[in-house]
Amino acid sequence: MYDETDSSRTKTLDWKKRFNIIEGIVQGLLYLHKYSRLRVIHRDLKASNILLDDQMNPKISDFGMARTFAMNELEANTNRIVGTHGYMSPEYVMNGIVSMKSDVYSFGVLVLEIISGKKNNGCYDTQRPLNLVGYAWQLWNEGKGLELIDPSLDESCSPEEVIRCIHVGLLCVQDKAMDRPTMWDVVSMLSNDTMALPTPKQPAFFINISSDYQEPEVTEIKLEICSVNDVTISGMEGR
Repeated sequence: MYDETDSSRTKTLDWKKRFNIIEGIVQGLLYLHKYSRLRVIHRDLKASNILLDDQMNPKISDFGMARTFAMNELEANTNRIVGTHGYMSPEYVMNGIVSMKSDVYSFGVLVLEIISGKKNNGCYDTQRPLNLVGYAWQLWNEGKGLELIDPSLDESCSPEEVIRCIHVGLLCVQDKAMDRPTMWDVVSMLSNDTMALPTPKQPAFFINISSDYQEPEVTEIKLEICSVNDVTISGMEGR
């Protein structure tokens, strides 16, 4: 398991590798949502459910809470809310509505965590108990998006590419599900740097409800050497 206090390990996750991880997760979700025989909604996408092989290729894991849809189904109501606080979409938490856009929201949170090296359920404002999503939105509106970047990435990242990823992340965590892009849209947004992106609307961010609440850090993405028999959803090569 990765430990951000180990500086030698932190340096292995430079921007190129983090971008590759983001793209790999996109490809995994695109397969689950579009190309799988049955549409699969993961419902618990978070840092600790992303495994990395020895080449730092990501694999989405732990499908214990997943729900399958027929290809003509777009959403469903459920009386049992399962998932991890901070990664669940507002319509799912409040009304039990689960859809592909639920995973899109979780992906957006994960993108912001990968960029910042911080967990969503921390507190990032001295005046208000903003979580990472709220903090990212605040910085974005102040024109200070680059301040979200993990300091260890200063020398390895492309500012334009990072800002684009933050932009995509904020589009994915918008309050209304209908405003969020599909994973197919996200593929286009990340692969075409000349594509104009819509302006993100206010996200569904939540205040940090408890200073005692513990959630896995993004740097706790599990580093696992996968056997040749494992089915791994790998990412595209970073540009």
